[in-house]
Amino acid sequence: MEEKCGVFGIKSRDQKPLAHTVYYGLYALQHRGQESAGIVVNHDREFYSHKDLGLVSEVFSQEILQKLPQGNIAIGHVRYGTTGGTLRANCQPIEVHHHKGNLALAHNGNLSNAQRLHKELEESGAIFHSTSDTEIIAYLITKHRLKEKSIEDAVSRTMGDIEGAYSLVITSPTKMIAVRDPSGFRPLCYGETESGDHVIASETCALYAVGAKWVKDLEPGEMLVFDEKGVTSRREYCGRLPKHICIFEYIYFARPDSRIEGISVHGARLKLGALLASASPVDADIVIGVPDSGLDAALGYSHESGIPYGIGLVKNKYIGRTFIAPSQENRVDKVRIKLSPVRSEIEGKSVVLIDDSIVRGTTMSRIVGMLREAGAKEVHVKSSAPPFLHPCYYGTDIDSEENLIACHYSEEEICKKLGADSLSYLPISALSRITGGDDFCAACFDGCYPVSHCTVPMTDPSAPIT
Repeated sequence: MEEKCGVFGIKSRDQKPLAHTVYYGLYALQHRGQESAGIVVNHDREFYSHKDLGLVSEVFSQEILQKLPQGNIAIGHVRYGTTGGTLRANCQPIEVHHHKGNLALAHNGNLSNAQRLHKELEESGAIFHSTSDTEIIAYLITKHRLKEKSIEDAVSRTMGDIEGAYSLVITSPTKMIAVRDPSGFRPLCYGETESGDHVIASETCALYAVGAKWVKDLEPGEMLVFDEKGVTSRREYCGRLPKHICIFEYIYFARPDSRIEGISVHGARLKLGALLASASPVDADIVIGVPDSGLDAALGYSHESGIPYGIGLVKNKYIGRTFIAPSQENRVDKVRIKLSPVRSEIEGKSVVLIDDSIVRGTTMSRIVGMLREAGAKEVHVKSSAPPFLHPCYYGTDIDSEENLIACHYSEEEICKKLGADSLSYLPISALSRITGGDDFCAACFDGCYPVSHCTVPMTDPSAPIT
């Protein structure tokens, strides 16, 4: 499972070296995207930017950050591509220049009506330079801005055109704008520093990284406008659709030290593990988690079950996106390079192995094999998510049922393929215990899609719209 994107923005009353602040914010959001990173600085209404493929630390050296001028607005983005490929042209923030001024935009999410809008814009003369649906949003805002009296009116008009998941941070020559889609699929929060700077981020962990205090989570459909007058909230799209925060933010995507909709992500994962222990108890000697995403749930399982928690797998912390995957010729298993079993913790023991989810099953089967080789007597696999059965159209890279193991095999068959002694998933009914209600999207588990969606990629212009 791959992460979604992360967005960050800051507006100050004074000219400051804001690129450095955005850098730290993006560093805190690196878990949300490792394909590319970018920063745009607004200096006296002129935009200066740098973006490229790679991790934040690879894209931005100290020399590059120093070349970006001081400004009073800066926005940034880390990307994992869900629409469009890994191309430099898809790096964000996207910049547009028109006779009413400049526009830069960073987007977290995925438009479910992207293909139709792409086709309509092309037929009206638009020329696309990327394969990202974010460029569609930029085109629509620009189109409306040429007729509307303000950038926020143009953004509001655009919100009426687009569907699906979008959390946006935008800079015009004089304003910073933050937008969350009416369903609230993606998180977006607002904070302030002691000096009065306004900060927007995908997660609260990025606020804390730059010394900002959380003020609020944007409501679904809300737009915040930051200008010389202060902060204005526009709410014309609030309440139009039921709230559907992506439940996988709590299960996997967000950092454990973040809070989303007032709920601690770490606390949510502890609860997932406890619910899993109640739903599928097993007699075992030790509970271990798959680093890093399964550790919190494993701790929760241990607390609820009374089975001791241990560190059974160690992750190589130095493997990033630049890791050179082994060739077929040398037959080195990537999982063995990234993870190592702690033999002294698991040898001769019955092990409960917790991970956040099972998508294709290949990685889990290799981990089970490693534990067997290290002397585990039994391996009981537990997933702190229900089985993945359906594609996601709102920003997660589950684009078909073809590679989802749960779509093709029974639980018993999957257990056998994994080489485990038993297999259990979190019951889908337990998800409501995490948010305290049913205001979340779990379409990848239950197939109940909150808004309409297109069943073909945006990049296939010949495909029919459904």
